[in-house]
Amino acid sequence: MNKSLFVAGLDFGITDEDLKNIFAEHGDVESAKVITDRMTGRSRGFGFVDMANGDAAMACINKLNNTNVRGRVITVKIKEENPPRNSSGGGGNNRRSY
Repeated sequence: MNKSLFVAGLDFGITDEDLKNIFAEHGDVESAKVITDRMTGRSRGFGFVDMANGDAAMACINKLNNTNVRGRVITVKIKEENPPRNSSGGGGNNRRSY
């Protein structure tokens, strides 16, 4: 079972440590990361949390999804794996190389 979570709707002032503490109330947290804008360094309002195991991840979904954290309703769900990128290197433009 997947133990990685996607968290959306975060208050822009929440730090990695804050995120870890919120989830640690419901299980052992391996890591927590708030995603920031590369140019400004400001939070983008979402992040990822890796729990110790799948049971802890499900407990967090059940306890925290659609709850109010610092005035914002957060969404907590299993992190979706990224699909493999097109290996042709063409960026999907269907151009042929000769």
